[in-house]
Amino acid sequence: MFSLTVNSPKLLSLSTPFLPSHPHPLPTITHKPNLTPRPISALIIPPSGQRNQQYSTAPPQQQQLYQPFRPPPSPLPPKFRNLDINSKLEVLANRLGLWYEYAPLIPSLTNEGFTPSTLEEITGITGVEQNRLVVAAQVRDTLVESGLDEETLSFFESGGAELLYEIRLLSGKQRSDAARFLVRNGFDMKQAQDLARAMKDFPRRRIDYGWDKFTGDSPGDCLAFWFFRLAQEHAAAAAEESRVEAMEKALEVVETESARNVLVEVLEGKGVDKDSVIDEQVKVPLVRMKLGEVAESTKVVVLPVCKAEKREFEVEAAPWECGGVGDFGVVEAEKDWRRWVVLPGWQPIAGLERGGVAVSFKSGKLLPWKEKRKYKEEPVLVVADRGRKEVVVDDGFYLVLSGGNGSGDEGLMVERGLTLKEMGVEKSLGMVLLVVRPPKWEDEEQLIDED
Repeated sequence: MFSLTVNSPKLLSLSTPFLPSHPHPLPTITHKPNLTPRPISALIIPPSGQRNQQYSTAPPQQQQLYQPFRPPPSPLPPKFRNLDINSKLEVLANRLGLWYEYAPLIPSLTNEGFTPSTLEEITGITGVEQNRLVVAAQVRDTLVESGLDEETLSFFESGGAELLYEIRLLSGKQRSDAARFLVRNGFDMKQAQDLARAMKDFPRRRIDYGWDKFTGDSPGDCLAFWFFRLAQEHAAAAAEESRVEAMEKALEVVETESARNVLVEVLEGKGVDKDSVIDEQVKVPLVRMKLGEVAESTKVVVLPVCKAEKREFEVEAAPWECGGVGDFGVVEAEKDWRRWVVLPGWQPIAGLERGGVAVSFKSGKLLPWKEKRKYKEEPVLVVADRGRKEVVVDDGFYLVLSGGNGSGDEGLMVERGLTLKEMGVEKSLGMVLLVVRPPKWEDEEQLIDED
């Protein structure tokens, strides 16, 4: 049998004239290693005093590092307020209680130093599901505060967090209306997402045909208008089967009689033609783009851009046609051009196939209507159809040389058809279909970073 004896090391003592004696004796090391085993929870969860000491001694530059947005935690239910950390983890791991009751435990543990990945390893709740539960619980709290009926609230007792999460971007009243509509129609998560987008998008579509026949306070009308616009895009793409399917979906969810009449007329082919739609809509051709609106559009329009100060020369030289070719829809134009813009497929320009052009103005001072000064100073894009140069519509707007008859030297401007007729102008550079303002970060109607 092999045996091994290990002797503890001893301090080495040297007495030699070659080493000078130190005036102060060296301290004796009496430290003994702590061999007491620690529980695994202590390895995961540092003591509170140690955590506070760690945060208090951190240098200032580390405390100023960017942290991801965390929504304010909802108040914990009374039965969970006095739980320690291990008990909170056990509640989450075993889903003890109703989902909206244990959801506030997630931000509570986050404040204790847990990361989403750590909570996922311990509780089995993924980071995506953690966020969904926390946000949905906050949405439910707003529904309770708004006085939502008990029948609708009871639907979200044992589930429905994924539905409430989808309506998070809506206002308080819109959330209540959307919740009732979701429960009444038995919507799933994808349908709830479409409903929320439709309700958020509806106020932006004032210039679209038929918008005034739908009611913005009705979730069903907002969703029906969403499908109605989708059907028009399918019609522009000659996809008749998809158009009819979208119209049928719109009829299934529409709630008001005026909106239903518009859908029935269009489905039966009694709607107005494209030219009359454009002529009607040019009366209010002003719209402000929203951040991310192009990314959410199912159809976009690509247009060459000209500068107003270049007068008519760039407008006439810009390409007349461009479109997607090949399996990947690669955009090709008939000639090279330096500046392009991508706009959502709004109704006035969705069917613009040839002759479309966007003219950039440094400000809106040359627009023929009165506005606030801050809006007058904003740059604008004027979208015109060069295929409709004749001045025929009194209430329409046309792109012309400054002064109408070319007498000015400021560049281009937008003028009303009746005014041009009074000046004896019969031809323009193109009929104005749309005036676009740039998106604004401070616009309260847009999504904020946390959304």
